[in-house]
Amino acid sequence: MKKNRKENTIKLRKFEKKFTILGAFVLVSIWVLSFFAKISLSSINVEVERLSNEVTKQEKVNQSLVMKINELASLENIQEVANNEGLAYNNNNIIIIKQQ
Repeated sequence: MKKNRKENTIKLRKFEKKFTILGAFVLVSIWVLSFFAKISLSSINVEVERLSNEVTKQEKVNQSLVMKINELASLENIQEVANNEGLAYNNNNIIIIKQQ
């Protein structure tokens, strides 16, 4: 009987050792994966902020271009360009068509 007890305790200790090593490996693996996931998330956040700043700058450029287009398309500017090119505004040539 004493031999069986010793064999059982030896087998149990080997199992406990393997289980402890496996548990430590799992914990270290989870920590490493968490670490790399945080690094990846951080780099993605930096990229999102960079793109957000680019979008904001582009929106400002677009807004200034829209303002410039509106300024160039104003009636006064069109008449000035027409006068410089020798064109005249003739109101008699305008025909209004009404739908019935």
